[in-house]
Amino acid sequence: MKHVISHINKAFDHRIRLGIMSVLMVNEWMEFTTMKELLQVTDGNLASHIKALEQEEFIVVTKQFIGKKPNTRYAATTTGKLAFEQHLNALEQLIKQSR
Repeated sequence: MKHVISHINKAFDHRIRLGIMSVLMVNEWMEFTTMKELLQVTDGNLASHIKALEQEEFIVVTKQFIGKKPNTRYAATTTGKLAFEQHLNALEQLIKQSR
């Protein structure tokens, strides 16, 4: 059982980080405003969790202007996708072993 727990990634401990990664696993990218509305979080809360995932290199941030409006969007990196899949697999194994 200890082996399984070692594959649970602490970077995904928070429900908002789980939400961010879940959204980015099934979407090529997501804009800040849409992500905020989908997860129903404040700007500051979302930004802090995004920063944590960005520091782990699990997501990338792209900032651009569309017309005169700033636009920030996020995408999961290959490293992030692999880490999240391993995290989910570890949770699944833990559940199976606990039954």
